[in-house]
Amino acid sequence: RQVRIVTVEGPQVCDLNLWNLHNPRERFWAARTRQLQGAHVTTFDRLWSCLPYLRPMATIANDTLPTAPTANGGRCHDLLGSRCDPYLYKLLDDRDYDVTCHSNLSRAVAPYHLTELDVHDVLNIFQVTGLDPVHEIYFMEPSPARKGDFFELFAEIDLLCAISTCPSGDLSKWGWGPDVSDPIANCHPLGVEVYELASELLEGWTAPEPVR
Repeated sequence: RQVRIVTVEGPQVCDLNLWNLHNPRERFWAARTRQLQGAHVTTFDRLWSCLPYLRPMATIANDTLPTAPTANGGRCHDLLGSRCDPYLYKLLDDRDYDVTCHSNLSRAVAPYHLTELDVHDVLNIFQVTGLDPVHEIYFMEPSPARKGDFFELFAEIDLLCAISTCPSGDLSKWGWGPDVSDPIANCHPLGVEVYELASELLEGWTAPEPVR
């Protein structure tokens, strides 16, 4: 199958987790994907699973976002950072706040008998990030996604997928720190479309096996 995530109204960052549907111990490995594909991914890059499996779980089939770097060197679809989480808000602001991507992902997989211990580092779809060239400090920029943009994945194996529409919206406002503001006005819904591929498109294709 092919899965398309669409910005149906405007820019919105999305955090993605992947598991093998039949064996959730096999899950997306952001660090190895970053090593094999790059810190930001786009069309034809693959999303790899953790040890001891180490195989492509999905291939990016289409991406309408720009691939050129921003003026600061930022790029889209980020593997540098992780998800926002309630522990970070407690640490930084001593605030109890569970409207986070970690919390959303945990709630999404609870019906599948998974917990927050199964939630893992994410692919930040539609998110622009980079590293400062001098200090190598992580930075984020507002998402350039427009209404109708999409990011499309071809599932190489049977997958359980979970996404969180980030409560920080398009990342034009900060949700913590000294300049904290409510980003809710910059949040937009996302659409998810799932397609069955025509059989002729799959001629000669076989699902990848775990590495020997």
